[in-house]
Amino acid sequence: MKAAAETDRQRWTRDTLEPALARSPERADRFTTISSRPIERLYGLEDLDGVEYARDINEPGSFPYTRGIHPTGYRGKLWTMRQFAGFGTPEDTNERYKTLLAAGGTGLSVAFDLPTLMGRDPDHELALGEVGKCGVNVTSLADMETLFDGIPVGDITTSMTINSPAAMIFAMYLVVAERQGAGWRTLSGTIQNDILKEFIAQKEFIFPPRPSMRLITDTFAFCAREAPAWNTISVSGYHIREAGATAAQELAFTLRDGIEYIQWGVDAGLLIDAFAPRMSFFFNAHSDFFEEIAKYRAARALWAQAMRDRFGATSERSQKLRFHAQTAGVSLTARQPYNNVVRTALQAMAAVLGGTNSLHTNSLDEALALPTAAAATLALRTQQIIAFETGVTEIVDALGGSYFVEKLTRDMEDEARGYFDAIDRMGGMVEAIERGFPQREVAESAYRFQQAVERREKIIVGVNDFVQEDEPPIAILYIDDTAGGTQLAKLEKLRRTRDGALVGRALDGMRRDAATDANMMPSILEAVRAYATIGEMCDVLRDVWGEYEEVPVI
Repeated sequence: MKAAAETDRQRWTRDTLEPALARSPERADRFTTISSRPIERLYGLEDLDGVEYARDINEPGSFPYTRGIHPTGYRGKLWTMRQFAGFGTPEDTNERYKTLLAAGGTGLSVAFDLPTLMGRDPDHELALGEVGKCGVNVTSLADMETLFDGIPVGDITTSMTINSPAAMIFAMYLVVAERQGAGWRTLSGTIQNDILKEFIAQKEFIFPPRPSMRLITDTFAFCAREAPAWNTISVSGYHIREAGATAAQELAFTLRDGIEYIQWGVDAGLLIDAFAPRMSFFFNAHSDFFEEIAKYRAARALWAQAMRDRFGATSERSQKLRFHAQTAGVSLTARQPYNNVVRTALQAMAAVLGGTNSLHTNSLDEALALPTAAAATLALRTQQIIAFETGVTEIVDALGGSYFVEKLTRDMEDEARGYFDAIDRMGGMVEAIERGFPQREVAESAYRFQQAVERREKIIVGVNDFVQEDEPPIAILYIDDTAGGTQLAKLEKLRRTRDGALVGRALDGMRRDAATDANMMPSILEAVRAYATIGEMCDVLRDVWGEYEEVPVI
């Protein structure tokens, strides 16, 4: 029998690699990504066996969009530079927004405080000491009007990071647009509205999964008719990654959440190509440079294939995955905080090379407090330097064709499909969440990473190596209790001056609709116009639907 011909790789190993290793061993026996994915010494054409270019990668702007959804990449239009901001009162945050827009920001992103996120008014006992601390407090339409005072919402895009009370906050924004004279049909922006990742990771849920999903499909249906340019959901892997997921888990659980939302929309009788084009995604931009780029490329291909082959979507807009990225908050360190500028720049560069459509860069001081205006401006400047000084925006998918990146992309796709299959066997993502499956997977990954840090297998500069003693303190933004007092006084005045009977009738309408299959958005809009508060509206739904209590994951 004729012996197989020696390959170039085998010849290189014998003649070049082995003598080099004999002279000087490598630094470690095993190399991995930040997600503990093994990294081989070298990648080549043989690692892409079975990959067909036209089928699996293709040119930018062509199915399955691995190389990007636009043929010209950033040569036509840069990503939206969107800085996440919000603190204290609506007046405080309105001032910050105007500063960011004046500095060249091209979109706004609203961070809400914990009482708002949990559907509680400032006078609720659980809101004590939390009003305005981690974001802006928005209690009623009056606060939303103040938040966007002097900012024409018809001329900007706004992203709002809120989930359980998303329908109520969105209704407030719609009424502000209405009163500013901006038409709903051309209004542009995004409401996060992603409750599944709350059950998996962030835990800011109010209602049980199934009525929570009903609120989301109601938003889909309403916007398809009334606000067709608005992104009705931003399916978020960001918080799943922040909770400790690997890159592949972030990819898999985010896209499977998206598939779940699509299925619920279809089951509610919506035409897929009427609502799917307004679905967007939100990914983490973590520290492992190549792994992150591969994750974004894999996400586009997986989504396109799922939409075409699983749901029969024929519109390219349904098949094209659009995503926002935010640099990894969990990677920021309170020690040596100026190191965070470098981390953020590299993470942002990975997001850009991966083809993000929108980007938020974290500020250097966010491991300590909400960012100061100076730190937030520096974070925005980081994006602008990448856009205008590095040259990376001149070429589409610059790392496409890298053996390593293409292999990572394929491996990410394969691992995500394995998770899809497991979740499908459970009956879907809602059922998987009720069984605690994604929660356990994320918890186990977080535990493994922490072990690796403690064993110093993964180095965090300034934390478990290169530690610096006697670091000088940096100035941080301090939010005192003044915001809480201000918001309480405004709430008391609102309740004295609004039409109480009108509020009562509007809340009764919400209660009636919640007990039926009626779309909730019209009655929510009526309650908002009557100046019902976020707490009052959420309490109506708590009464009808109950509150969710999580099963512990051990």
